Amino acid sequence: MMAKYSSKINKIRSFALSLIFIGFIVMYGGIYFRNSPLIMTIFMLFGLLFIIASTVVYFWIGMLSTKTIQVKCPSCGKHTKMLGKVDMCMYCREPLTLDPNLEGKEFDESYNKKSNNKKPIS
Repeated sequence: MMAKYSSKINKIRSFALSLIFIGFIVMYGGIYFRNSPLIMTIFMLFGLLFIIASTVVYFWIGMLSTKTIQVKCPSCGKHTKMLGKVDMCMYCREPLTLDPNLEGKEFDESYNKKSNNKKPIS
């Protein structure tokens, strides 16, 4: 079974969104300790930390997104942002690369790692 890939920017945004939901769940967990203000406050503060972490991640990916390379997807024709040597189209999930040596090769996210010992298949 082939792994489900998505663009790196969308993965990071999904992670930040999950941090918000985790923060809310932790805060709601504090409601069960209404009789103990100290424990309830600890839960509320942990929830707040998750939401602050989400804000930091959203800010970081926003700054990173401004420095990415925009390419036109050959499949759907929309402009998408790329991080690294290989990435997926944000809209149609078409594998994209800027490296001519990787064109036509099977999509593998490990091509983006700097300590990559894989040699492209000729």
